[in-house]
Amino acid sequence: MNIAIVCGLIILITLAILLIAGVPIAVALGISSIAAILPVLNADATVVTGAQRIFSGISTFSLLAIPFFILAGNIMNKGGIAVRLINLAKLITGRTPGALAQTNVVANMLFGAISGSGTAAASAMGSIIGPIEKEEGYDPNFSAAANIATAPTGLLIPPSNVMITYSLVSGGTSVAALFMAGYIPGILWGLACMVLIYFTARKLGYRNRQHFSAREAGKILFQAIPSLLLIIIVIGGIIAGIFTATEGSVVAVVYSLVLSFIYRTIKVKDIPKILLDSAEMTGIIIFLIATSSIMSWVMAFTGIPSAVSAGLLALTGNKYVILLIINIVLLIVGTFMDMTPACLIFTPIFLPIVKTLGVSPIHFGIFMIFNLCIGTITPPVGTTLFVGVKVGRTKIESVFRFLWPYFVVIAGVLMLVTYIPQLSLFLPGLMGYVK
Repeated sequence: MNIAIVCGLIILITLAILLIAGVPIAVALGISSIAAILPVLNADATVVTGAQRIFSGISTFSLLAIPFFILAGNIMNKGGIAVRLINLAKLITGRTPGALAQTNVVANMLFGAISGSGTAAASAMGSIIGPIEKEEGYDPNFSAAANIATAPTGLLIPPSNVMITYSLVSGGTSVAALFMAGYIPGILWGLACMVLIYFTARKLGYRNRQHFSAREAGKILFQAIPSLLLIIIVIGGIIAGIFTATEGSVVAVVYSLVLSFIYRTIKVKDIPKILLDSAEMTGIIIFLIATSSIMSWVMAFTGIPSAVSAGLLALTGNKYVILLIINIVLLIVGTFMDMTPACLIFTPIFLPIVKTLGVSPIHFGIFMIFNLCIGTITPPVGTTLFVGVKVGRTKIESVFRFLWPYFVVIAGVLMLVTYIPQLSLFLPGLMGYVK
């Protein structure tokens, strides 16, 4: 039997057994990778090579952006920025039907874009807007569904840690290009959900009674400008080449910390806890990247991606069918696996296939991340789903009555992003990242 098939089966079976047994996914990745390479190399060579791959996998300057963006997101989550963005979102949504739910969507897009975390957006926005919606007579399940369905938009709208991870594992795809490519798909996700909310709210009779005077609107806009400037400074600086993504992440930390002190929402005594939380999250992600680098090497060494590519291309030569199959696989994977390990495992498998079909690595990265974002709001491993249900003080089975239509419209946007490359490549093309 072909060595690639044997090694692939060993990885798949060992990984499944370890995950079912409750072994942490980072450890499971390392063990299954070493088990797969043992039939090819002797034990000594396997251990030495594995250690080398762990070291080389994390000794990359661009990876420093991840802990700093995590730290910046944690500072913003506790720094009073969410309230100012919610007020701005209220101003934007105006008096449309279901305006508070519409506000939730816009606020998720704004806060998610700044913090780079879907769970942080769901937690912050749900805990603030949810009680207000309840006072206005909104069904808590309707409110929770809107919050959950749109929280992942911040993982597409930059900055996004998973884009940095994809850049690393894909062999150096431009982080700046990926950041620019995420804007239109992320905004389309949010807008599609807003259209659904509009019609649902009209049917349920949710009307907005709040009106802002010109003076109030000016005050809200003025208070939100410093928070919005963070996006302009960080993303603008990266795109303009003033600093790298890593340097931009440091700028985000300094700016958000200064802003939080100006708002007087963070005290010096709060910083150690914020640093500890950020360090814990960073450790989890970096360890995942380290162990998955062994798997990436094993796959390349044994030719697993080439075997998968040959098998898929033998099944069909139709580009659109292959992209549909990849989407289905990623959607299924996303329901059982967190975004970072899924990105680390499946990028080396699918990227060579889509390259042979003429698909840009930038385009593939975006629709892959889009797929995995959907996984964050689906059981059994949907972290954003569980956070949204918890802050909404409701139950998953109750929320799903309102949540399932969102999956339909989000899947529609996914198909557009998959089959219309320019939705991802237009902005990077304007900036000269796509030739």
